[in-house]
Amino acid sequence: MTQDYYELLGVQRSASAEDIKKAYRKLAMQHHPDRNEGNKDAEKKFKEINHAYDVLKDSEKRQTYDRFGAQAFENGGQGNGGGFDFGANFADIFEEMFGRGGQRGSRPQGPGRGQDLRYNLDITLEQAYEGTEATVRVPSSVSCQACKGSGAEAGSKPVSCSTCHGRGRLRMQQGFFTVERTCPSCHGQGQVIEKPCRSCAGQGRVRKDKTLNVRIPAGVEDGTRIRLTGEGEAGARGGPPGDLYVFLSVRKHELFEREGADIYCRVPISMVQAALGGHVEVPTLDGKMARINIPSGTQSGHQFRLRGKGMPIVRSTQKGDMYIETSVETPVNLTQKQKDLLKEFEKAASNGSSTSPNSDGFFSKVKEMFNGDD
Repeated sequence: MTQDYYELLGVQRSASAEDIKKAYRKLAMQHHPDRNEGNKDAEKKFKEINHAYDVLKDSEKRQTYDRFGAQAFENGGQGNGGGFDFGANFADIFEEMFGRGGQRGSRPQGPGRGQDLRYNLDITLEQAYEGTEATVRVPSSVSCQACKGSGAEAGSKPVSCSTCHGRGRLRMQQGFFTVERTCPSCHGQGQVIEKPCRSCAGQGRVRKDKTLNVRIPAGVEDGTRIRLTGEGEAGARGGPPGDLYVFLSVRKHELFEREGADIYCRVPISMVQAALGGHVEVPTLDGKMARINIPSGTQSGHQFRLRGKGMPIVRSTQKGDMYIETSVETPVNLTQKQKDLLKEFEKAASNGSSTSPNSDGFFSKVKEMFNGDD
C-alpha cells in the first residue's frame, strides 16, 4: 500500500505550502544520494519524498490527490499536471537557500554599477545655522570619453562571450544538483572586448577628481548625511554610476552648545550684578546682540529664554529657542579695602534679615538632622 504523501513529508493534511516546502527541504537534504552513497534505501526514500512534494506543492495536483488519492498519479497517471522531476524540485530548494544558482533562463548581469563614495565635511555652527554651499573635491572615476564608456576601441564593439554564449552564467549538473555560476570569461556580462580601449584599458572609465558644489540646508545636525545621486564612481563599461554621500560634522563652538534645535549659552555675571540686578548683552547666532535684564537676587544656573533664537528646523519654518544660563562669579584678587567692605556687609547682614536664604535653609536642616534625637 502506497504511503500517504502527507505522512511521507511528516506534515498534517492542513499544512500550508510553506510548511510543506520546509519539510521537504529537510528530508531532501537528509536522504540525498550524495550524502548516502551506496544506500539504496536512502535513494528510494529520496525519490518517494520528491514524488510526494511534486504533487503537494502544486495546488491543482494537491486538490486531485486529496480527492482521489495516490492512484491518480500512479501507473502513468498525472492528475491535472505533468510528470515530476525531483531534480527540478531540489533545484527550487537550492535556489531558495543559495540565491539564483538554480534559476533557469538567467540573463547576463550587464554592466556593473559604480561604487558609492563617502566624503566627510566639517562645517561651523554658524554655517549650520545659516545654511551654506560648499565646494568639495572628490577622488573618483568618470566615464571614458574616448570609448564613451563601452571599454572598446573606437570602431569596434563588445562581442558575445564564447564561453557562456552571451548568457553570463554557466550551468553544471552535479548529481541531482543543477548549479549555476558566473562566467569567468565575461564576469557575468555576456560580452567580452576583443580590442580594449587604450585610454581606459577596457574598463570604460578613468580616474579623475570631481569638483562638486554641495548645498547644505539650514538647521543640519552633526552626522547629517547628504546624498548626491549619480555622483559616485562611474560604472564599468557603461554601467550606471554610484552615489556620493556627504557626511557632515559640525564643529564645537566656543560660546554656544547645541541640543537639538535649542542653543545654550553660559554667561558669567558679577556678584554685584547678581545681587543688585542690571543687564548684559549676549551674542546670538544670527549675528546680533540680545539684551538680557538681570533681576536682583539672580542665582547661578538661572535660565533666560529667548524664543525663536535657536537653530532652524530642517524642512520647517520654525526655529528652536536660545537659553542664557547665568553663572555668578565669586570675586578674586580683592584689595584690603574690598575685603573690609565685605566683612562689614557680612556683619550687617547677620544683624538683619537673611541675605542667603538657600545657605541658611541648608544648614538649618543639617542642624535639625543631627539634633533631632535631643
